[in-house]
Amino acid sequence: MSAVPLEAVVRADGRAQAADTGPAPLGPPARLLPALSAVYRAQLSRARVARIPLLFVATFQSVGIMILMRGVVDGGGEARAVVAGSSVLVVAFVALNLLAQYFGQLRSDGGLDHYATLPVPPAAVVLGAAAAYASFTVPGTFVTAIVGCGLFGLPFTHLWVLLAVIPLAGAALAGLGAALGLLAPRPELATLLGQMGMSAALLLGVLPADRMPTLLQYARDLLPSTYGVEAFARTFGPDPDWGVVALDLAVCAGVGVVSLAVATWAFRRAAVR
Repeated sequence: MSAVPLEAVVRADGRAQAADTGPAPLGPPARLLPALSAVYRAQLSRARVARIPLLFVATFQSVGIMILMRGVVDGGGEARAVVAGSSVLVVAFVALNLLAQYFGQLRSDGGLDHYATLPVPPAAVVLGAAAAYASFTVPGTFVTAIVGCGLFGLPFTHLWVLLAVIPLAGAALAGLGAALGLLAPRPELATLLGQMGMSAALLLGVLPADRMPTLLQYARDLLPSTYGVEAFARTFGPDPDWGVVALDLAVCAGVGVVSLAVATWAFRRAAVR
């Protein structure tokens, strides 16, 4: 009876154990809220140094626009539109323009592969990055609104409404910016689309609506940040209609949900390629 080599016995035993145990089970995927919190903190710490100078640029840009418009607009409804539009423009610069550039660059340099290997829901990545970028807009938006109220003699009473306008308009614009960055085939095109979106927010959000051609007035209704601008502008009146303000904010919130859902779909689509 011939002896069986020891190596063959070891290999056979290893194959038998592998057949018995099978592949090791994967860990459970992370839940949405803990994953969202982790992505938010990571994005906030990474973007803090690089984005703060750009936030100053966005604030100075909005303040400069109001100073220029001060020589054209005297007061009344036009002044309210200029101040509200310039304040929300800070949100558009960061949430739309910079976020489109970020996701475009993330897609081009393989950064999406890193997130695809983690047990993190795509919605947490999009929402976490959007929330981190929107957080940088809070001081600049308030500074712009305070300076604008001083320039045009508007009341400071209802500036607290910005605490609702910033996250809702920021969500709508951030979702749009993330979708543009993820769907653009090249990072240069993502940058271009982000710049065009911010230019649209500047043209359609800052200029008084009654001075625009009819076609641009219809285009203004399609811009997500318009409803945040309208909600904020209505609070400058002597007796604000809070029902209409709430309606504008609700529309802005609905657009934000849709745009973030589109951005999540675009993230999944880009991650599998």
